Amino acid sequence: MLRDIFGNPFRPVAFSSAWRTPTVLALAAQVYESRDFSAVPILADALQDAGCDNADILDHCRGTGAHVRGCWVVDLVLGKE
Repeated sequence: MLRDIFGNPFRPVAFSSAWRTPTVLALAAQVYESRDFSAVPILADALQDAGCDNADILDHCRGTGAHVRGCWVVDLVLGKE
């Protein structure tokens, strides 16, 4: 669960603001507000469509591990610290 919230502290991830398309933002907001993380793999697809090629981000979203509110990828998309 800690990995879902903080990511890998030894591999910081740069996030491009260009990846914050309306679709990406809407999906991330829906996941955050509803706490329904079943759409996180779809968020990965939307990020990839927006030009994201960061394997850490995409693999995390498509991974089989549990996601919780505070997921580092969702927080990056929404600009939460």
